[in-house]
Amino acid sequence: MFAFPTGSFLAHGPAARAGGGVALGGLLLACLTALPARAEDGAPRAITAPKAVVELFTSQGCSSCPPADKLLGEIAAQPDVIALTLAVDYWDYLGWKDTLAKHGHSVRQKAYAKVRGDGKMFTPQVVVNGSAMTIGSDKDAVQHSVITGTHPSVPVTVETRNGRIYVNVGAGNVAAGSPAAEVWLCPVASRMKVDIGRGENEGQAMAYHNVVRGWEKLGDWTGHAATFETAIRPKTEGIDSVAILVQAGSASAPGPIVGAALQPLP
Repeated sequence: MFAFPTGSFLAHGPAARAGGGVALGGLLLACLTALPARAEDGAPRAITAPKAVVELFTSQGCSSCPPADKLLGEIAAQPDVIALTLAVDYWDYLGWKDTLAKHGHSVRQKAYAKVRGDGKMFTPQVVVNGSAMTIGSDKDAVQHSVITGTHPSVPVTVETRNGRIYVNVGAGNVAAGSPAAEVWLCPVASRMKVDIGRGENEGQAMAYHNVVRGWEKLGDWTGHAATFETAIRPKTEGIDSVAILVQAGSASAPGPIVGAALQPLP
């Protein structure tokens, strides 16, 4: 079983049928529990060759986060960028428990800070392509990182048929010093609305975009073309797509994102 170094929010899936995937358990389970928020109208779009993956670490209890949450919605509308909301839980003590937070997102943010060596962990914080970091509400800095960073180059496509998800990862170069990259599937709610009842953002009705609701490791990618598969489970409120990340390193020491895709669910 794969787990984050402190706590786990993973739901595991079956083995990859090619490319040396790791055997794992059933799909999405705990991460597809009912959500305490309402889905807004809006159809997700398929993105299979992004120039960037933008991860926003945010919190409903952070007074500085609403501008970054709005900016992420603008970035998510770009046709060649995969923008993801990763809600963290370390501001819950201020009086409002973030309804979308996963402890594993806080762990992931801390792992990024450790790999970078700067120890910086705050909200709103953006990480672009698993490497560049900036303030999440700084539009110019985020866009600069999107434009100038090393873009994911490994082709990733996603097919859904007969109740299953097939993830095709093409051939490419594994990051230097890394024996493999990990292939992750994240169930995503493209639009969620939350009415915040307490804390620093009390009374605000917040819209969140491409909210990550869980993580499932499909297997390891070693540089050779491979296909990974898993079952489609019944969708719960808000979840309407899946994001695929092919990332060098490991969950405890995440490296560059070398391939990614965003695919609507049928």
